[in-house]
Amino acid sequence: MTQPLKSAPETGPKVEIKKAKDSEQSVAGKLLIELGPLLVFFGVNAVSGIFVGTAAFMVATLIALGLAWWLYRKVPVMPIVSAGLVLAFGGLTLYLHDDTFIKLKPTIVYTMFAVLLIGGLVARKPVLALLFGPVFNLTDEGWRKLTIRWAIFFVAMAILNEFVWRSFSTDTWVSFKAFGFLPITFVFAMSQVPLMQRYGVGENSQHH
Repeated sequence: MTQPLKSAPETGPKVEIKKAKDSEQSVAGKLLIELGPLLVFFGVNAVSGIFVGTAAFMVATLIALGLAWWLYRKVPVMPIVSAGLVLAFGGLTLYLHDDTFIKLKPTIVYTMFAVLLIGGLVARKPVLALLFGPVFNLTDEGWRKLTIRWAIFFVAMAILNEFVWRSFSTDTWVSFKAFGFLPITFVFAMSQVPLMQRYGVGENSQHH
């Protein structure tokens, strides 16, 4: 018996369009998971106050984790840690009826990340290389410099959060948390691209 011929893998414009659409859907899904809980927090706080907003934030965070698992069948470690802190500090905020705890949560998260990165450098195990090594291929010097920059950035963000919540109203802090932290992080991440290109390992990389 003659075996049926296997069809060749599809190539061409249709495949490229499909890949582009899949990529757009992936980006949209990740933005929804990242921004969704913050937007819920902002909206509910504006209507019903910080305590109802905190409860909604906690529920939305759990839904976002479930959505991440449903879409990608995995959830990265950092969102799980962040969600755990949202639930812990949100629970304290509601139980003690004190919004200080939910305001402290970003400070704790950023400080944890900074300590983790610095600890990795001291132990000569760069955390960024462990997390993003499969995606970005940098020299050891590149990972070291990138790690130092991100550690300094996280310390600065922790200080900024402390300044905002201690100096301004709760509504202002919620607005800044929803619409300030993420754009600042994005701009900083984009500003690191030249360093990553300079210390990238690959056929087209330029070594200095």
